[in-house]
Amino acid sequence: MQESGSDESCVINVGPLVSSLDVELKNASVSMPLSYCIFETPSILYRHSENSFHPNRFSIGPIHHGKKNLVATEKIKIKYLNDLLSRVIKNHRQETMSEKEKAREPRKVLRDLISSVKSIEKNASACYAGHDFAAELGDDGFVKMMVLDGCFIIELFRKNAEEISKEHNDPIFSMSCMLQFLHHDLILLENQVPWFVLQNLFDQTKLPSQTQSLIELTLRFFATIFTSYPPEPKKIAGICSGKDIKHILDLLRLSQVLPSQEFKKDLGSKWEPISSLTTLQEAGVKFEKAKLPDSILDIKFTNGCLKIPSLLIQETTNTILRNLIAYEQCLPQCQPIFTCYAKLLDNLIDTPNDIDILCKKKIYDNWLSPEDAAQFFNKLYNDTYIKDIYYWKLCADLNEYCKRWWPEWRAHYVHNYFSKPWAIAAQIYAVIMFVLTFWEAYIKK
Repeated sequence: MQESGSDESCVINVGPLVSSLDVELKNASVSMPLSYCIFETPSILYRHSENSFHPNRFSIGPIHHGKKNLVATEKIKIKYLNDLLSRVIKNHRQETMSEKEKAREPRKVLRDLISSVKSIEKNASACYAGHDFAAELGDDGFVKMMVLDGCFIIELFRKNAEEISKEHNDPIFSMSCMLQFLHHDLILLENQVPWFVLQNLFDQTKLPSQTQSLIELTLRFFATIFTSYPPEPKKIAGICSGKDIKHILDLLRLSQVLPSQEFKKDLGSKWEPISSLTTLQEAGVKFEKAKLPDSILDIKFTNGCLKIPSLLIQETTNTILRNLIAYEQCLPQCQPIFTCYAKLLDNLIDTPNDIDILCKKKIYDNWLSPEDAAQFFNKLYNDTYIKDIYYWKLCADLNEYCKRWWPEWRAHYVHNYFSKPWAIAAQIYAVIMFVLTFWEAYIKK
């Protein structure tokens, strides 16, 4: 039997799909807008230390705005805004005003602040990667947030620097824990306000008696974020003045990067792993605290001595370094200087004994346990990418020094014969036996 077959034709309409993709191709852009400078932490970094990227009590900017555990402190921001307005109004010549004008003055000052931020609303919103919060929040919610958060930060910094008096029951300065929260929350990558918004509000509310710049006030508030022995904020403020500051976290990065001279002449293309402090000490390398450095980044190796600037290891050390690393990983064309710094410290600090070496030499001030501090440095730069290698020459010089016959022999001898109590005892016993044998063989003759 012969089966009859028939040709079937199938027409597929791909016109709508072509049109859809054509529109997407025309709108496609692979480059990140240059305005982006505030980012959500990449999940690959976030997973290593979630608490280092989350605000504890204060939401600054739109990313964490409205979260349940952060709502209570909004009342403090309102109070600080009211204090700021009251002080600005008092500075105006109220004696020449009528009662009606005095009553309208607070509203006028507030209107001026809002209008100035409204004029830069689009530029401010364009700083947040992947969002248009000006459109998302709607009804001027973004502008209100910028004014409230910005004025709160400015008032906080002025009170901290004692440019203005603090009330006895101030909700921030009367409670130590609140300051601790702020030292954490204000340095988070996701918890930032564009610097030009802060500068705008600062300029409008500055009184003739207030002489410090916003940069200097910020550096004073975070004076001990990196070290117990910070350089004078006014000096660093002068170096940072006139630079393109993105936000508070960016300023803290610039405060260490700009004064540093070492990393600028120490760039390579391949990382050279180096030994831990314990191994380097066994090889005869000496360690010293760098004298009066302008930056924690200025680690130097000269004449067999590794000079390391002081670092304060505290709860916020983990927060500031992780957020700086995340910022460097996200910002286009950003030099990975702190990422390389973290990689260098991870090489040098392997065990609690390495932390003890730094503390005994009074190089590091460690407020954590040696075990916690060592573990922190061991995981600091995980899942980061480094294209430009800073500290290349320092690592190469250290490795070259340790390869010389005397440091290499010394390291081998110390590690094998002086690392354990029984080995030390055996060395002492051998010396005693040698002396007795020498006495028996020669002296008695």
